[in-house]
Amino acid sequence: MGRPVSQTALTAAAAVGAVGVGAAIWGIGVERYLFTVREHTLEILPAGSRPLRVLHLSDAHMAPWQHRKQEWMRTLAALEPDLVVNTGDNLGHAEGLAGLRRALDGLRGIPGVYVHGSNDLYAPSPRNPLRYFTGPSKTKQDADALDIDALDRYLSDELGWHAIDNTAAALDVAGLRIDTFGVNDAHRHWDDLAALPPLRQAQRDSGTADLVLGVTHAPYRRVLDSFTDLGADLLLAGHTHGGQVRIPFSSRALVANCDLPLDQARGLSSWQHAGRRVPLNVSAGIGHSIFAPVRFGCRPEATLLTLLPIG
Repeated sequence: MGRPVSQTALTAAAAVGAVGVGAAIWGIGVERYLFTVREHTLEILPAGSRPLRVLHLSDAHMAPWQHRKQEWMRTLAALEPDLVVNTGDNLGHAEGLAGLRRALDGLRGIPGVYVHGSNDLYAPSPRNPLRYFTGPSKTKQDADALDIDALDRYLSDELGWHAIDNTAAALDVAGLRIDTFGVNDAHRHWDDLAALPPLRQAQRDSGTADLVLGVTHAPYRRVLDSFTDLGADLLLAGHTHGGQVRIPFSSRALVANCDLPLDQARGLSSWQHAGRRVPLNVSAGIGHSIFAPVRFGCRPEATLLTLLPIG
């Protein structure tokens, strides 16, 4: 005879509970500290160009006590990037800038650009994480303001990076003219696509720009489509945290917190619009909200993109 149904059910429930506890221990106590550099190579530069190393940073969500994260981020300077692109949500606490300084000071003087995410302006607050499975997160009206002016003084005046929220900047990097444009956080509807310069493909065709980058915190379709229309050669974004909690070995995230297809919520893919296909890199980010300190099936990451000449 088989076991009584009640005993079998209790055994199954205990097994499921043990798996859940084990997953929580791994996600909270282990994987969120398994920082990694994800590397990709793309052939998108003009013929004859030397390789260009682009370090893509996103979603540090820095709190002052996160010393392991700070120390790992300090090691990224050893990658010797030619250009840094920061796609926002640097802060995760009112005192987060102190930790961010320890993390990023080694990149001082390396050319860079950045856009903001909402957590550069407002502190995180407790939320029910299950709500993320019902659609993009909602704006909380009573969130505490962060010192974004101090953040900008650090990123712009001390590190030497260009803010490109709803604007553009041209950089000379490693003998290349790089045109960049970006938008403020599209998740909060702070993006102003109409404020961006007119079609930049004409500049590339005329030889003025060797590379055109479109930069956004939140990779909403409307932004990616507009960037593609504006002639971007490469799109860079963050915000999704790669889903943060994923089914292991699956190519799809469970959530993206925006309208991006779930299989593009982390890593390198391509974006197609109006007859153009453009590489898209969505960083899974380095951090997490202090109120959701977990990573599962989705290691915290920075991305090193090595850009090579076409052909």
